[in-house]
Amino acid sequence: MASTMPPPTLSLSLPSLSVHASSLPLLSKRENHGSNIHFPSLALVSATASIALATAALPPAAAAAASSFPLALSALQEPSNALSLPTWAIHVSSVVEWIAAMALVWQYGEKSGHTAWKGLSWGMVPLLGGALCACTWHFFYNSESLEILVAIQGALTTIGNITMLIAAFRIFKASQESSNSS
Repeated sequence: MASTMPPPTLSLSLPSLSVHASSLPLLSKRENHGSNIHFPSLALVSATASIALATAALPPAAAAAASSFPLALSALQEPSNALSLPTWAIHVSSVVEWIAAMALVWQYGEKSGHTAWKGLSWGMVPLLGGALCACTWHFFYNSESLEILVAIQGALTTIGNITMLIAAFRIFKASQESSNSS
């Protein structure tokens, strides 16, 4: 009779990866317009999660060596003046909305035959330039070497307000003329 041997078993020990906010600066204070909310750095969170998943499949000795790697990730922490993800969402969506509004105003001018509305679309261009200056400055963490963008943004906003005023006046005059000729 053959002796019965138990089937081979596979054992896998998973190392624990423990990260404490006090030892690793995962939370960075972000621009949040006065509130005291802390948001995790997106790059830091995703990198830490990737390391946690990768070390789960490693042998214990290799996992122990890899678990010290998150300390090197602290170099990925963004500066305190970085915009939060929700703030970036607002900035980018505002620029996209402005571009869409410019296109819709232009289309209205073409389809209605009121060419003065096309002038409004042109009047919106300097304000778009100002928005792009602001986003560029924020993208580079409000770098002092790019502070000229703040001045350009202010100038473009002023010019844009004036061009919008002129365009609105032209639309008003065109509507007055069309109502008088009717």
